Amino acid sequence: MVRVLVSASIHCVLLFVAVSAFAETLQPAYVLQLPESVGDVFIADTGAATLYRFEQSSSGMRLGHEGYMSIGQSGVGKERAWDRRTPLGIYFVVDQLDTSSLHERYGVTAFPLDYPNAWDRRQQRTGDGIWVHGVILGGGKRPPRDTDGCIALPNEDLAALKDKFVPLVTPVIVTREMRWENTETIHDLRRELNVAVKAWAQYYGDADLYAYLALYADDFSYRGMTLHEWASFRLQTFEQRGAVKIVIEDLLLLADPEEEGLFIARFHETMSSPELGSRTIKRLYWRRDDEGEWRIVAEDNG
Repeated sequence: MVRVLVSASIHCVLLFVAVSAFAETLQPAYVLQLPESVGDVFIADTGAATLYRFEQSSSGMRLGHEGYMSIGQSGVGKERAWDRRTPLGIYFVVDQLDTSSLHERYGVTAFPLDYPNAWDRRQQRTGDGIWVHGVILGGGKRPPRDTDGCIALPNEDLAALKDKFVPLVTPVIVTREMRWENTETIHDLRRELNVAVKAWAQYYGDADLYAYLALYADDFSYRGMTLHEWASFRLQTFEQRGAVKIVIEDLLLLADPEEEGLFIARFHETMSSPELGSRTIKRLYWRRDDEGEWRIVAEDNG
């Protein structure tokens, strides 16, 4: 009997080591790079009705929360206003609302997201008012599909997490199902995108129009502008300001959960010269072209 117990104990230890080693080689496929300024990232697995919070740690990202959530009555894939679907993609918290003067269904607090983002607008998606919020006080859990498109959490969970939703900082990635990726693949993508963003900043600062525009895809669009119109706009900008110093900080790299091969780089851009200075939040949406080169397909501020 003792021999059997010892054998079983050794088996359990070996199994734990194997699982731990396996976990260390995988991480959420959507998170390529988190700067120190972004302490947490939320991933909403709509298929499993589960919200995950991953946090920064000395050894990398680790799971900080896993809990129930409910989504739109009509499921996911929002396309138009009032379709009661929850959008899929990468969003950011833009505010925290005082729900005491709102309908009781929003619970203890609410965090509006920035739907529709630049990619949604490119896809001609409409609607707004997508929030992460609570439920009626004392209402417990809502059914898995029970909102007009928002993400609803039990009040006790949202109350415990509210300090982790930082306006203009915290990303909320909404996906059909949680997907994991090998850390080596993520490291390779991170390295390539860092090089691409650095090249963009160099050409933009140098006012090198031809090298700068070479980074943009033929089907690029910006608030209704085509690539040709964008080129004319940038030519005027470069002629007026000349070369400037561009500094990129707080670079966040994320993979879109719905559009295969689409990545977002979000960062603080500081532009300075003897005549001017500015600091903005920039978003660049990157995708490989048919030759495997990184190209920008959409762009936005905020």
